[in-house]
Amino acid sequence: MSLDKLDHRKIVLVPGVLALLPEYAGLEDPVADLRAACLDAVGWLTRDVTVLGYPQGDRIARSLLDAAPARSGAAPSYLVVGNGTARRSEKAPGHLDERAAAYDDDLHAWLTGRGPAPDRDLGAELLAELRGLHAAAETLGPFGEPVTVDYDDDPFGVRYWVLRWEW
Repeated sequence: MSLDKLDHRKIVLVPGVLALLPEYAGLEDPVADLRAACLDAVGWLTRDVTVLGYPQGDRIARSLLDAAPARSGAAPSYLVVGNGTARRSEKAPGHLDERAAAYDDDLHAWLTGRGPAPDRDLGAELLAELRGLHAAAETLGPFGEPVTVDYDDDPFGVRYWVLRWEW
């Protein structure tokens, strides 16, 4: 069945941060708020989930799907893995790049249906993980409203979002 003929689609975006994997957990969870938002959003999906990501992102998505509360419903749903730039501070993995915050603003506008897709090459330069996001846009169509923002922060100098869409 073509995606444009489906009555109902649930889509969740989570970041591809390794700290969400159980093997990276320590005595104190450095991403407790992010983890809770991810698990809540993933639990909102149906049983039939397609992951749109990349190798590390797929691993994180599978871990979240295994850890999330039982999902219900049979309509197809989608778990997208991606994140904004990793150059938002001096301590970020890619170190500070003054262009990162503006790029993340443009990326957020695209994800919420208020702007065009930002430049992929600049995103790669700023260490944004966009493969899952572009796969979602190509597979499912443009992002838009209504969108629910469960998490929006930049711990460790990397912009992470947990977002939900329902068409």
